[in-house]
Amino acid sequence: MNKIETYKDIYAVIKKSLSWKVTDTRSLMMIASLYVTNNKDFDGVRLEEVADHIKKEVGFFTTLNSHQRYIFAAMLYSRYQHPEEKITDFIETYKALVDAGFSMGAYTYISAMVLIIEEGGREETATRAMDVYKKMRKKHFFLTGKSDYPLAMLLSLSSRDSDALIHKMELYYEKLNESGFYKGNDLQTMSHILSLVDDVDSNELAVRCTEIFDTFKKEGIRPKSMFYPQIAMLSLLKNGKEHVEQVNEIREELNNDKLFRWQKDINLMMAVTLHLSDQIENSSLLQTNLSTTIEVLIQAQQSASVAAIAGATAATSSGE
Repeated sequence: MNKIETYKDIYAVIKKSLSWKVTDTRSLMMIASLYVTNNKDFDGVRLEEVADHIKKEVGFFTTLNSHQRYIFAAMLYSRYQHPEEKITDFIETYKALVDAGFSMGAYTYISAMVLIIEEGGREETATRAMDVYKKMRKKHFFLTGKSDYPLAMLLSLSSRDSDALIHKMELYYEKLNESGFYKGNDLQTMSHILSLVDDVDSNELAVRCTEIFDTFKKEGIRPKSMFYPQIAMLSLLKNGKEHVEQVNEIREELNNDKLFRWQKDINLMMAVTLHLSDQIENSSLLQTNLSTTIEVLIQAQQSASVAAIAGATAATSSGE
């Protein structure tokens, strides 16, 4: 419960100091969670300094010149004692990914952060990650997009052959669909996460996922497809289904707080992340999964807003 209170306290401070610069509530929640999961005290002044340093190092028309630089500043500051020293490495890694075929944008920056955290070889890993991504896309052309970059990067750091990785992903995708999970991008992400695990039998992991899905329903949590990645994360625990009750307690705590009551879906994602941060050593996996999920939601909302505005404009122009 201490982590929950810390998360609430940090979020309240961030919301007060950054809300006019970072207008999306979910991004502020993401920033707060980075400090909590890395057991780092929040320092607003230092966050601003790191964010400003990033802004000076990048071009004007880039993702990092927007409010998103605060998320990446938080990623660096919450993990490294001297984050400014990592910024050049971060930007150079991003450029190496673009050179390897990654599109410019937020997901490639997240992938660059993964590569820095995991300390992989820059050019070699960038090429391997793009190879993994292309093979993902060949299997599921309409499902695979830029949001799959970060997990392609994590998967590329595996010692296994890329074809073996793709085979394992497909195995999980089909096995979980047969167990009642709906096909789609969320199930694909779920299969990617499970494919990172080498030391657990695939049948056992699939059974764990089904058990957690059923436990969600028993706890009164509607297991939407958007929560498939969180189910996969919990399945990494040998007794994951026994942790659902604790996750639900955190979710309810956040849902009942006036600061978070309108973000119920994100609250569940945060509840899983806050709980697992004490259970799983690979916190970079936690951050990648959450970063990607929230980025997808933000992009979807922005697209919907643009579509609505365009529709209203067209209606006005035609005199309707």
